[in-house]
Amino acid sequence: MDAEPNRRETVLVVDDQPDTLRLITDTLDSAGLTVLVATSGAAALDLLAHVVPDLVLMDAVMPFMDGFETTRRIKANPATAHVPVIFMTGLTESEHVVQGFEVGGVDYVRKPVNVDELVARVRVHLIQARAVQASTASLDATGRLMLATDTRGTMLWCTPLAERAIMRFAPGWDREQTMLPEVLRQAVERLLARTDTRGASVRLDHEEGTLELVVIAQYRENEVLIRLNAINLREDAARLQERLGLTERESEVLLWISYGKSNADISDVLIISPRTVQKHLERIYEKLGVETRAAAAAMAIRSDDQ
Repeated sequence: MDAEPNRRETVLVVDDQPDTLRLITDTLDSAGLTVLVATSGAAALDLLAHVVPDLVLMDAVMPFMDGFETTRRIKANPATAHVPVIFMTGLTESEHVVQGFEVGGVDYVRKPVNVDELVARVRVHLIQARAVQASTASLDATGRLMLATDTRGTMLWCTPLAERAIMRFAPGWDREQTMLPEVLRQAVERLLARTDTRGASVRLDHEEGTLELVVIAQYRENEVLIRLNAINLREDAARLQERLGLTERESEVLLWISYGKSNADISDVLIISPRTVQKHLERIYEKLGVETRAAAAAMAIRSDDQ
């Protein structure tokens, strides 16, 4: 269960009812989790300014600041936006389920709490959160320009290179702003309006070149994974040609491969046959000492980042 040796994962429980807090705290502690407690939304936000837990269990109905507003603020803060929030709601409060998902909740449990169900749901979402964080770290390490948004254009996370590309496209923007720049939000909306979103792309031109957005997957109901391609074909291809010892055409083919394009796509862009694209690709493999398309693309990305 532990993500790291000797590390207990941490759950923040937010509830104004002492009996509920006691039951949940004892249950989660027995399950091997570290439990933090807040008895109000304001107290939870104050605590989150100092400690970021692995998951939040949020009571929907509390005085002053309810669970929905508290969660809205958690999701608006880039430091805590990634933390999964599970709502707790009364059996007769079904309308709260929909509201909880709308503000960023990932799941809900009914009160009075069934402790076995509670532990099971907490474990599932801790595992999912770990997987997302590991994937993001891996993308950071490989130098990918990737970001995830919700279907309204709110950024959930992005890799450092993606942040830099967006900042070049929209000076003055930074990742502390949860909403993407307006022109990128509109592009995301256009992409998601298509019947088949996977692989869909749109290009945005600006003075430093072209920024292409490509939908990789919509792997949750409200989460979209997007790759950014910062395209300046002539300069980028010339850089690959010089650094990797390729011909001009080979460098163009490799550049488009690093952008995730298929042989058919490259054939259309460069106005050459797919067979010719494959021949160039085989020579690229030989020159770079690699055997796969992915390995060649990785060398292109590393070379471009030097």
